[in-house]
Amino acid sequence: MSQAKNVLIIGGAGYIGSHVNLLLSQKGYRTIILDNLVHGHRDAVQWGTFIEGDMADTSLLSRVFEEYEIDAVMHFSAFIAVGESVEEPGSYYKNNVARTIDLLNATVQAGIKYFLFSSTCAIMGNPVYLPLDEKHKRDPLNPYGWSKFMVEQILQDFESAYGLRHGILRYFNAAGAESKARIGERHDPETHLIPIVLEAALGKREEVGIFGTDYPTRDGTCIRDYIHVCDLAEAHLLTLEWMMEHDASNDFNLGNGKGFTVKEVIDVARRVTNREIQTRETHRRDGDAESLIGSSEKAKAVLGWIPKIDSLEEIVSSAWRWHRKVEDLGGEDPKNG
Repeated sequence: MSQAKNVLIIGGAGYIGSHVNLLLSQKGYRTIILDNLVHGHRDAVQWGTFIEGDMADTSLLSRVFEEYEIDAVMHFSAFIAVGESVEEPGSYYKNNVARTIDLLNATVQAGIKYFLFSSTCAIMGNPVYLPLDEKHKRDPLNPYGWSKFMVEQILQDFESAYGLRHGILRYFNAAGAESKARIGERHDPETHLIPIVLEAALGKREEVGIFGTDYPTRDGTCIRDYIHVCDLAEAHLLTLEWMMEHDASNDFNLGNGKGFTVKEVIDVARRVTNREIQTRETHRRDGDAESLIGSSEKAKAVLGWIPKIDSLEEIVSSAWRWHRKVEDLGGEDPKNG
């Protein structure tokens, strides 16, 4: 089987990109990480070669493609906050769509054949049925979801026009951290539920906001499907290898197939941390779907991918180890070792 040796990871200093970088490096790939550090962290790039720069810098991309003889590109460099996308749609369409087009044009010009795209279940909007599979209709509820949906369509058009093979991976809620807590989840400001809850457990915030308690769910709060970040990384590796073996494109939804409410996540975090976590109930946020649960049957059948960490307690525990390690270092970020 043909195998990519040199992989360019756009956004590899971010949460998911850094975990993919770790796994690829462990598997013998040569990784080159391009990140502008707007939201990424330099210390998260503990493997491979780091280059600070923007994916829209076509002259830089050309030099990187030529110097490192890139075989495949993985794209994680998107803005991801749903609420912010509603408030600032222009910045989301500019970064997530326009700059991705620049990246794709440079990729095609360099003669690279394989492109993996970090997408989202948010392109599907409110579910018509659950769990959500790849055949579900696309009806995004916010500019973030629309920006990802647009890129998915653009990828299909680039394949038709230029033969660029693509892998589209739609995540549900990525969470957790790798087993040694060398890298983990950090956003500024933090917008994801599990790290917010753990920050409250550490006393870094007074309370956790619960946005909406009147949804038609078990306890009135939103339901989400949580998938461990290391399982996501494994799916990227398997997709890349499948694409190169078959010289074809494919798309996969990635989730655990189980949903937990906001209140259930907070209760699990209380048990894992053995600490009190204060909450504050408030109104719904614009752009939030009531329930998102993923079907990964296609990924299991085609890739042989099976999540290894599928309990919420394990996911939260791995994240807690990371946050505790950061706290023990006085707020500094863990280094390799």
